[in-house]
Amino acid sequence: MNPLDYPFDGATLLQKKRSLRRELLQRQGLVEKKVAILSGSTIGEIKNMLELFLLNEGIKPEFYVGGYGLFYENLVFDDGSLAAFAPDFLYIHTSRKNIKEMPLPSDSDEAVQVKLDAEWARFEAAFEAAKKLGCSVIVNNFDLPTHRLMGNRDAVDPRGGIHFINELNARIATYVAKNEGFYLNDLAYLACRFGLDNWFSESEWYLYKYAVSMQYIPELCHNISLIIKSLLGKNKKGLVLDLDNTLWGGVIGEVGAEGVELSTETPAGMAYSEFQQYLRQLEDLGILLNVASKNEESIALTGFERDDSPLKRKDFLCFKANWEPKSENIAKIAQEINILPESLVFVDDNPAEREIVRQQLPAVTIASFDSPEGMIAALDRAGYFEITALSADDAKRNEMYRQNLQRAAAQQSFGSYEDYLRSLEMTAELGAFDQPHAERITQLINKTNQFNLTTRRYTAQEVEALLSNPDAVTLYGRLIDKFGDNGLVSAMIGTVEGERCTVDLWIMSCRVFKRNLEQTMMDEFVRRCTARGVKTIVGRYLPTAKNLLVKGIYGTMGFEKVSEDEQQTVFELDVAAYRPQNNIVTVTRKD
Repeated sequence: MNPLDYPFDGATLLQKKRSLRRELLQRQGLVEKKVAILSGSTIGEIKNMLELFLLNEGIKPEFYVGGYGLFYENLVFDDGSLAAFAPDFLYIHTSRKNIKEMPLPSDSDEAVQVKLDAEWARFEAAFEAAKKLGCSVIVNNFDLPTHRLMGNRDAVDPRGGIHFINELNARIATYVAKNEGFYLNDLAYLACRFGLDNWFSESEWYLYKYAVSMQYIPELCHNISLIIKSLLGKNKKGLVLDLDNTLWGGVIGEVGAEGVELSTETPAGMAYSEFQQYLRQLEDLGILLNVASKNEESIALTGFERDDSPLKRKDFLCFKANWEPKSENIAKIAQEINILPESLVFVDDNPAEREIVRQQLPAVTIASFDSPEGMIAALDRAGYFEITALSADDAKRNEMYRQNLQRAAAQQSFGSYEDYLRSLEMTAELGAFDQPHAERITQLINKTNQFNLTTRRYTAQEVEALLSNPDAVTLYGRLIDKFGDNGLVSAMIGTVEGERCTVDLWIMSCRVFKRNLEQTMMDEFVRRCTARGVKTIVGRYLPTAKNLLVKGIYGTMGFEKVSEDEQQTVFELDVAAYRPQNNIVTVTRKD
């Protein structure tokens, strides 16, 4: 068991942080990122723990650490060092201890409002200064105080500390919601989850000025790491679920559909029912649900025919109920829906089955829990599906994958692959990056690993900057066919210098790879470069363990290889000699 996987032991992590760090730094393929941490209180152990969790996610951080308690000064009066560091991520670590003036019982309503506005103005100024750095910014809201001067009235009286902090938290939430590139680390939730008396230690505050009890610093840093890994496209994409004693209580093959526990009539039945409802909500967020169960399929399906079953067969993409090893079924599921095994989380009540899958498919994440009542918490607190952006395409993801399975089935009836592609009646919507598509483009860039030629990642602010960059050639692609809308699935970014354009980024969802969209995108990219007077296009391939499938794609499109080493292969295209390659996909231009 990886000591950094949820549920982890915070005390053990603090004790073994140095040896864990040495071990994690030996991993191959770590992505280097710059992380700045600005201080509202002591942050030494926060830096140490955050580094461990980021390394565990395959991210190697280089840190900039601000002066003690100087988060405001470091931002508003930056001496140039923070801007020169050019962070990819900025975390502003503040807490209620950074509120300078709390209301007093003797204050008038007007005086309280003045204090509230003054406090917010200070934090807003810091946030506005952070915005200028052009990176992703993670901010805390405020934990509640551990005492209430007015008792329960503290939450409703404007002069109450609880009321005052709630008002500030509402303003922070509104700011984050309205400002691209800002993300909330919900400190208030964490403090409530672990208990205010546990979250904040008076003695550790007086001794060391830690605004979070030492034992909960790992929980804080894990929460921050979830935001960063989500922004870098390292979220999981789907679940593979057992059935007996996982989605319902009992063995359906022995007691039948009506005999399993799944109702509001028993405590266990309520737990399984609520878990299914939770999974149904995850599906609405675009999480892919699948089944791998040792069962007779016809019998297993009857469990979802019950009127009180929140989940139905239609909610699952792949349904593998048979007597094959679950590891083999999971591998087949990944292949059928065309995602990497590492994108899947396996949920099974049986520790022996979990261990077999862990050994046979080490890339698959195994959820750990001890009881039906703990299943929701196991998935929720591990943060496998941390949401930093939610697009319309996310909500339709299950339907898109379902349509992909229909396409795969339809392919079997055609004698040639080209005939199959023509039967799809495909239309590509192509256009330069624009405001309506910026969020989805950013999301796609940061979660695409296989069809990703240069492995570049872009922040929301960097994508926004491209919209008005005169030296940039940008192109997005949406693919629609007779089965449905695949969504925005491809993007290209090029930088023009004189008569040369270098492709900085080319990504495509593997759901649409080899459907002629790659040729369609290149045709259009060359057309746009030609209009800019470009005579040579430079393409680069930077190898990773995940993008081998596109190693030779430039060579198939008329590019000539000009150099190759361990770091990259460089290709060049003579634009004048290029001939359009798409004769299947209908093109609709949106600009």
